[in-house]
Amino acid sequence: AQHLVESGGGSVQTGGSLRLSCATSGFTYGDYFMGWFRQAPGKEREGVASIATGGGATYVIPAVQGRFTISQDSAKRSVYLQMDSLKPEDTAMYYCAAATLKGAWHGSSWSVDSSKYTYWGQGTQVTVAS
Repeated sequence: AQHLVESGGGSVQTGGSLRLSCATSGFTYGDYFMGWFRQAPGKEREGVASIATGGGATYVIPAVQGRFTISQDSAKRSVYLQMDSLKPEDTAMYYCAAATLKGAWHGSSWSVDSSKYTYWGQGTQVTVAS
């Protein structure tokens, strides 16, 4: 069975930092690309960042560029989201997900289209206090 387990969420003050981790198992890591998504109460799920597991290319949405960084340790089959300069509007449940790579990965909003993702974790809560 496929498993994605997020960790690292918590409560911080505005301007603080958190590092989310996603440990994966049960699928061929290199055949997928990975993403981080978030969903705040009453809002639609939003793609935040993606990484091409093969070459390590990354994409983050404009709203978090310069503050969030996605990375991976392919040997550990793990993906990370470093979040700095956190704002109250970053408060959400954060999810890790895996999408089958068919053809080329594109470093654009294409890579955070949730319809492309097959496997999802249970999420980790991030709360940023003002």
